Amino acid sequence: MAIVSAGMPPLGASPSSTRLGLFGGTFDPPHVGHLVTAVNVLHALQLDRVILMVNNVPWQKEGTRRITPAADRLAMVVAAVEDVSGLVAGRTEIDHGGSSYTADTLQALRVEHPNAELFTIVGDDAAAGLRSWTRYDEVLASSHLVVVDRPGDPVDLSDDIDWIRVEVPRLEVSSTDLRRRFSDGRPLDYLVTEPVLDVIEQRGLYLGAGE
Repeated sequence: MAIVSAGMPPLGASPSSTRLGLFGGTFDPPHVGHLVTAVNVLHALQLDRVILMVNNVPWQKEGTRRITPAADRLAMVVAAVEDVSGLVAGRTEIDHGGSSYTADTLQALRVEHPNAELFTIVGDDAAAGLRSWTRYDEVLASSHLVVVDRPGDPVDLSDDIDWIRVEVPRLEVSSTDLRRRFSDGRPLDYLVTEPVLDVIEQRGLYLGAGE
């Protein structure tokens, strides 16, 4: 497990503080790639928990396609992490309502966990576009930025931002492809966990979702 930092502040400055990872996403649906990322970051940075925070209305995707209702996406994430130690589902953005912004979520987590050390987990593509985020300066000020790298293919990032880089296994799984596969009747076995597949089938999700 490779971890590379660029002038970041010392981790674990307060040994008694809780170390929380924020891994936000649409999770439409949550798949094994999400779980592999979260578990590897949890281990590499010795976090107490990683919260898979379900976006209410993801601002980057708003108006681009039909988003599965937040309650259904939350149910899938709850099912995905149920038996995974250290991972929990988050509903803060759903309860907040409206568009989801990381700065707001971190602010809410700070109120709920005033002594916690917060880590925002993002993919390298999202990290490269960080300055397009709403109030990105607040994200930088209130949490460590954790960038998930794929083996052998690190993305060049600005050296004026303190990054923590964690390498995780490359799994070519995308939620878009999974929605198409389910709509086409192709198997999702081993791409999503069995409890997630149960939620999809019980709630009749992704039928005719061949976007």
